[in-house]
Amino acid sequence: MSQSRIFSGIQPSGELHLGNYLGAVKNWVTLQRQHESFFCIVDYHAITLPYEPEDLRRRTREMAVSLLAAGVDPSACTLFVQSAVPEHTELAWIFNTVTPLGELERQTQFKEKSARQESILAGILNYPVLQAADILLYKADLVPVGEDQVQHLELSREIARRWNARFDPGYRAAVEARSAATQGGDADTAEHTGFFPEPKPLLTPTRRIMGLDGRTKMSKSLGNTIGLLEESKDIWDKLRPAMTDPARVRRTDPGTPEVCNIYHLHKAFSPPPTVEHVAVQCSTAGWGCIDCKKVLLESIDRELVPIRARARELRADQTTVQRTLADGAVRAREVASATMVETKNLMGLS
Repeated sequence: MSQSRIFSGIQPSGELHLGNYLGAVKNWVTLQRQHESFFCIVDYHAITLPYEPEDLRRRTREMAVSLLAAGVDPSACTLFVQSAVPEHTELAWIFNTVTPLGELERQTQFKEKSARQESILAGILNYPVLQAADILLYKADLVPVGEDQVQHLELSREIARRWNARFDPGYRAAVEARSAATQGGDADTAEHTGFFPEPKPLLTPTRRIMGLDGRTKMSKSLGNTIGLLEESKDIWDKLRPAMTDPARVRRTDPGTPEVCNIYHLHKAFSPPPTVEHVAVQCSTAGWGCIDCKKVLLESIDRELVPIRARARELRADQTTVQRTLADGAVRAREVASATMVETKNLMGLS
């Protein structure tokens, strides 16, 4: 491929919240014009927890509206729903046959989720195998991730290595040649990348977005989010009581901007001169926290008002959204089916 290819997915939780937007989607909007990009609404991942079918359909539509409104451009990338491309689950089963159980049990996300459940579903354990299939199905070179997702990407790299070593003759020959060259002191032996490339992390530039409680990652399940498409009044109702620097007990107490989550939201939404002014006013007690939050609301509105307007247009024209996802699925299946034909041929399955 002459251009690097990226893959990234997002669960259909309904409309985006600011954590999703700043941590992933805003970056996608930039990357889609720099790389060949595949962006996927991963509804198969969403069914590892109890849900209502009609609610899942609604949340999937809402996520598509949010992504398109936020600037994901189907003329610059491929946007589709995971379940519209059955090769994802087909490749996941194949990867289950080369993935050690111990690797899955060591995954941080599995440990956290299984600790909260009396009956652990196999889907929770195999979740990262499907993630690997999502990525490797498109032979992605790069995967935009936050630091907390690097472990799962490393498992995808390990699965690629294991599959290549088992079924790619060229990869095995290259490994043997490198081993012989190392023993013989020859470091110039060419390296074969393997049928499935080992995807590299492309760390997102935005730091982890904390929720309005200031203690945990922004998450709908924790109720500490601001929705991307919420109206200004509703955003203010959430911002006003949001946690700031805990050391600022009184209005006259100076604060430490770097420990304040509101300040970090300023860094995401406000222009640099405003961010600098906020830091000075906070550290000298020139402003109270409410003053700081009012300026933040203005900055958030500048960016989100056009997104909200676009979302209203898309909701009124669901045909466009459905057509966009259908066209994206056709393009994704072209790539996915070609990968599966070659995969099964190398494995003796066809």
